[in-house]
Amino acid sequence: MSLDARAVSWSAGGHLIIDDVEVAVAPGTLTGLLGPNGSGKSSLLRLVAGVRAPDAGTVRLGDQDLRTLGRRERARRVALVEQESATEVPLTVRDAVLLGRTPHRSRWAGDSPEDLAVVEHALAAVDADGLAARRLDTLSGGERQRVHLARALAQQPELLLLDEPTNHLDVHAQLVTLGLVRRLADAGTGVLAALHDLNLAAAFCDHVVLLSAGRVVAAGPVDEVLVPGVVDQVYGVATTVLRHPRTGRPVLTFDPA
Repeated sequence: MSLDARAVSWSAGGHLIIDDVEVAVAPGTLTGLLGPNGSGKSSLLRLVAGVRAPDAGTVRLGDQDLRTLGRRERARRVALVEQESATEVPLTVRDAVLLGRTPHRSRWAGDSPEDLAVVEHALAAVDADGLAARRLDTLSGGERQRVHLARALAQQPELLLLDEPTNHLDVHAQLVTLGLVRRLADAGTGVLAALHDLNLAAAFCDHVVLLSAGRVVAAGPVDEVLVPGVVDQVYGVATTVLRHPRTGRPVLTFDPA
């Protein structure tokens, strides 16, 4: 199902945070949500996920307004991985990932063989199967990020929302994580990922949406948005666009403006 967010606005503390934003994500595509710190990326993801209600606008998945769906039904269809998902409950990694199966079973049902199989597959997908018996609160930031991604995969969503999924990860882990996300998109899941690194977005995304001060500055294919005339204005830099010798995708270098 495609995501279609139109004319979405949201204010907090008397300040307009998201201003008349439109975002579309087709099934089987990876869309990068870009912008400087404070541009509204995390806020927009929470609005799309239904964690917050917009002051104006609509968020639809296919032909349904997400705000009209019950919490359980929405969780079956949309998964959000935030930057920090702290917990004070002493959960093991396997139990944390099993929480992703909650929308798919009745309130009092135990873990079915299918639930356990989905969880093991999700842990293996993010290379966290060796952590299954560890307590979540003993993991590093990068390890926890992988576990939260596995929990989202266990939801088996139609739409996956990621807030800085490469945060806390080293270079190898960043590439592995976004490679996994790319494969999920190729298999049919719609993905909207807030990314800080423009070169990671250029390497993995189909489309990008660039925010500044809560508004969409540009949206479209990577080659059309990640160009000096757009990037320089938003980030206050002087951008040079090169081409990766193997993939042909853009590689951006920056100098002070």
